[in-house]
Amino acid sequence: MAAIHHPFMGFAEEFRAKGKPYMAPEQFAEVMHLQLQDLARLAGVHRTTLADNPSNHRLQGYLRDSLKALSAAYELSGDRDRAIYWFRNVPLPEYDHRTAEELVAAGRVDTVLAHVGQLLSGSSG
Repeated sequence: MAAIHHPFMGFAEEFRAKGKPYMAPEQFAEVMHLQLQDLARLAGVHRTTLADNPSNHRLQGYLRDSLKALSAAYELSGDRDRAIYWFRNVPLPEYDHRTAEELVAAGRVDTVLAHVGQLLSGSSG
């Protein structure tokens, strides 16, 4: 397989569990400036799941969905730190002022992706 070279890939690699085919929750939490218990709450798992079963389907699903939203935000901003800030902090008026992070936690990653798509195409909502 040919190597994929895109600026976001370096960012995504920060979450990779060494030698494992899944993302490392601890690394995700560190990069995103999250407490582990907050990551567990957002992912809808018990806090011990992060250490005891990091490949848990629900946990990894949340991490993948977050990465999708972060990828879209990165595409919009072109900057890792701005993408993280937007994902975690910017309330979206069109969605009851919830953040992208909150929407992803509620299982609405497609809503976030559609919103970013609208921003990329020049629409403000």
